[in-house]
Amino acid sequence: MTTTSWEARAAEKRAATLAKIRPEWRLSPDDMERARKQRDLTGPFIQSFLLADEVSIISKDSVDIVDAIKEGKLTAVQVTIAFCKTAAIAHQINNCLHEIFFDQALELAQSLDTYYADKKTTLGPLHGLPISLKDQFHVKGVDTTMGYVGWIGSNLGIKDPSQAHLVESEITRELLALGAVLYCKTSLPQTLLFGETKNNIIGQTLNPRNQNLSCGGSSGGEGALQALRGSTLGVGTDIGGSVRIPAAFNGIFALKPTPERLPYRDAANTNPGQNTYRSTVGFLSTSLAGLDLILRSALSTQPWLADPAVAPIPFRQEVVDRQLARAGADGSAQPSESPLKLGVLWNDGVVTPHPPVTRGIRMLVDAVTQAGHKTVLWDPPPQATAKRVHVAFLKADGAHDISHQLELSGEPLISDLRDTFQLRPPMDLLEYQGLTLQGLEYESAYSDYWNSTAADDGQVVDAVIMPVAPHAAVIPGRFYHTAYTEAINLLNYSAAVIPVTKADKTTDIPDPSFRPLGPEDKVNWEAYDAEIYDGGPVGLQIVARKFEEEKVLAVAKIVYAALQASKAKVGVV
Repeated sequence: MTTTSWEARAAEKRAATLAKIRPEWRLSPDDMERARKQRDLTGPFIQSFLLADEVSIISKDSVDIVDAIKEGKLTAVQVTIAFCKTAAIAHQINNCLHEIFFDQALELAQSLDTYYADKKTTLGPLHGLPISLKDQFHVKGVDTTMGYVGWIGSNLGIKDPSQAHLVESEITRELLALGAVLYCKTSLPQTLLFGETKNNIIGQTLNPRNQNLSCGGSSGGEGALQALRGSTLGVGTDIGGSVRIPAAFNGIFALKPTPERLPYRDAANTNPGQNTYRSTVGFLSTSLAGLDLILRSALSTQPWLADPAVAPIPFRQEVVDRQLARAGADGSAQPSESPLKLGVLWNDGVVTPHPPVTRGIRMLVDAVTQAGHKTVLWDPPPQATAKRVHVAFLKADGAHDISHQLELSGEPLISDLRDTFQLRPPMDLLEYQGLTLQGLEYESAYSDYWNSTAADDGQVVDAVIMPVAPHAAVIPGRFYHTAYTEAINLLNYSAAVIPVTKADKTTDIPDPSFRPLGPEDKVNWEAYDAEIYDGGPVGLQIVARKFEEEKVLAVAKIVYAALQASKAKVGVV
């Protein structure tokens, strides 16, 4: 326990963060009041605080930005200023940042412009591109709190106080070597193990597209910042849905790789000794091309040489080419190639998706079918089994790691987590080993099921379309069922998220004849309110097997192109 109360330390941290925003970027009390009353903070609202050239820059996606810098149409400093300013405004109206280091970013951007002027070339494939980081990744000279009050003033917790602010995560080193400009770290929930974003330092981050709803978690600040165009590309992590949920809830894209594909070395984590089902580094972006750019860039550094936990698998362009050859630019199946065969999981048999999600699945199925691809019903081994086993591992240490971090300041668990992470004896070793075997048995059964899909036509399913959650961006406090994402973590599969639609109060009317599958289904269904959910983003995940990141991105590109073509036919935005 420190002599300063945890409340005072948290308040000082909040004030220090806001003080790092340039005076000319600070909003007036009247502006803040307008923001509080605004349902949707994105698009025209946040753009009203920006200059025309700044709006032009932040409206570009990642690839367009790096191309413009490479062609000399934009400088790294111009781009960095635009995104720093937007991120500053985003934080003031949406509470989505933990750390601000804009001055450090601008110094780096200036050095990149000097390099470009001298060498007449860029430093790397990410030259000048601002990239945001979830507050698990260490940047020299910058705090990493990971949502814990007791970590304020360090970027290492208590692991080695003498190294405070000197530690750098491996992914951070790689991004800087590739020419990226790091400028802020985004909000996350206390413990990380929560599908919303809330902690005792900054409070809660809501959904900027509909402030009645949650931005998701645990990479929730990343999702919110990108929805506000304060970033086009960010780094998050995923152990139970933590990049996929914020992407789906904020109307952006995400990639969850297999854990051993990207380096986690020297990143902060909750209960880091639990590596049976490991957290994975993942990416969120305003475009699929952004996900492709950062994955191929990160793998070009051969991260397995620096992080021995990473599998030595370089980016496989031939996999991308082979998949993309199966469809045209509009996603339509090519006559000379086999069409995609996609499984469709409508319902996991435990919790029924709300009307907006079911409509989103139907839209995607209709789009790919009209484009000439195959869809089949996906009925795998019960995902409830996967959730049960996975949750047991997340709680296996009896919340001792979480409790230890809370004791550093004396802060309590946030109210949402008090029942879940009360301190208790850790799991017995024999029980732990027994659960490991159950997990392996589930993986085998799921793999056997996947292989069996070739029985009817000789073609195995390429990927599976399924919900990310049983609702659109959720009402805070009403995220009751996480099996749709957790099952994929237990399997260590690759997954991408694409935005599909938004909840519509006039269209997404609940079926009065609905009969719940059980108590969990009942409480989730009763939480649906068409008026509150109106405008909430609906994203879906596309799932492939282990180490199929290139494949899942290519399939996602085809499916998303087919969706856009289908929307264009009927005049839907």
